[in-house]
Amino acid sequence: MTDDRTAADEDAHVTATSADPDSPPADGARRYTPGPVSRRPLGCLIEIAETLILTLVIFWVIQTFVAQPFQVQQDSMHGTLEEGQYVLVDKLTPHFDSHSRGDIVVFNPVIHENACADPPSDLPAEGDTPFIKRVIGEPGETVSIRDGSAFVNGVEIDEPYVHGAQTTPLSDEDTWTVPPDRLFVMGDNRLNSTDSRSFGPICIREVVGRAFLRYWPLDTLGVLQTPTYPNVPPATARTTE
Repeated sequence: MTDDRTAADEDAHVTATSADPDSPPADGARRYTPGPVSRRPLGCLIEIAETLILTLVIFWVIQTFVAQPFQVQQDSMHGTLEEGQYVLVDKLTPHFDSHSRGDIVVFNPVIHENACADPPSDLPAEGDTPFIKRVIGEPGETVSIRDGSAFVNGVEIDEPYVHGAQTTPLSDEDTWTVPPDRLFVMGDNRLNSTDSRSFGPICIREVVGRAFLRYWPLDTLGVLQTPTYPNVPPATARTTE
């Protein structure tokens, strides 16, 4: 009879202890009770806002100093770039390396009649939409147009990207000496391009960057290669025309 009461008392004690989580354990040890979990909606919103701000800052830095997308809005590069296509423009490398003949560049179409450091004096008729053209003449070189072709430093250059189109002057001027701080540019669509043939060499400071990738539409995805012109002599050794 005594053994049965003892067993019953132990069962009751175990049941009571299990039912009351705040009661101390039988062995006197201290029980760990986890604190309540605090859910702070405001804290989550702050974290999301911080992430969005950081993303925007990174995007701004990349677009301002590294690379920027542009949509082709002109037909002057027809055959290489079509109207409506998108290109990625490298804005970082030109700070460390000069522009080369054959580069496709995006630039602000402002005209500096005197020094490039002076405020722009005019805009072409198309307005302030950035232009995209190909570099033909580098600083110090002489560019001339005759017999339907372009000559640099007295040598006719091979231009497969014009697809056999004739290169003709757009004014009475057909020869230009490129100043040290400028570039002579022309569109690949020589029959429909407003370029240095009409407004002269552009200031390097107005160049936004070099287009290096056509990425949209996806079926036109490709790197824009810079052609080579091995037969063109340097400006200091140009031949007599």
